[in-house]
Amino acid sequence: MNAIEISGLSKTYAALGKSPEKCALDNISLTIPQGSIYGLLGPNGAGKSTLINILAGLVLKTSGTVKIWDADIDQNPRQSRANIGIVPQELNFDPFFSPRKLLDLQAGMYGVPKHERRTEELLKLVGLLDKADAYARSLSGGMRRRLMIAKAMVHTPPILVLDEPTAGVDVELRQQLWDNVRILNKQGLTILLTTHYLPEAEELCDKIAIINHGKIVADEDKETLLSRVDAKELILRLDRDLWEIPGALQKYNPRKDGKRTLSFRYSPQDTNAGEIIKSIQEAGFGIADLSTNERDLEDVFLQLTRK
Repeated sequence: MNAIEISGLSKTYAALGKSPEKCALDNISLTIPQGSIYGLLGPNGAGKSTLINILAGLVLKTSGTVKIWDADIDQNPRQSRANIGIVPQELNFDPFFSPRKLLDLQAGMYGVPKHERRTEELLKLVGLLDKADAYARSLSGGMRRRLMIAKAMVHTPPILVLDEPTAGVDVELRQQLWDNVRILNKQGLTILLTTHYLPEAEELCDKIAIINHGKIVADEDKETLLSRVDAKELILRLDRDLWEIPGALQKYNPRKDGKRTLSFRYSPQDTNAGEIIKSIQEAGFGIADLSTNERDLEDVFLQLTRK
């Protein structure tokens, strides 16, 4: 029961002028389960956009197989493209059209008969029904993003691809878009999310793949992926100025931040936080404040993409 199945997919761009040929995707395989929110992460130039463009039918693959909702993109290209809706990073609609007109026009391009169009329903779903007849240019940034989601859904695809959906939006709008994504997923949509904002992937995704230099370096459930980094950070603010780090603390490799703050990065398997605190107290210092930082997706991402 996979929404998307990718096997042995490669894409090599031919040499152009003095530029050598470039391998954008190198024999990657992925399976995206139906009904999931699946994160695809990677640094700039890792191959994310190439992969999305192959799914959308905008780029021809070099080798491998891709099935979208069980429709092979080579054997059944029309159906495979009908099975997916793409929300690109760029806003690509006529600013002088109204949201209602834009959705009707997009539905017509997909061959959706007038009596089957869901214009009102989609505008209500993304919270734009009251703006249905306004010029699209008058919409705020967050509203335009939501309109792009509605535009990608006019042909009722079972899969929605969100490419950097919250790029350049403020915190409140980001939360609104996250709520929209959760609602769509609860209604049965499978969502493929690419983002550079790692807390977004950590908040929304069930499963995450990380791509680097055209290769998949991780493809796991979110919690399994997070467990790869067995590290915590303990931050202690002392009761007085610390001019040099006591010898008894050197073995913990602390970092001195300002005059009174020490940070310790440690593995819970090897070191007990109580040992660090005890060593501080034995050195004659009191603890004015204490905080900890848990592992997060950024730690895993940097660990895997720096190799």
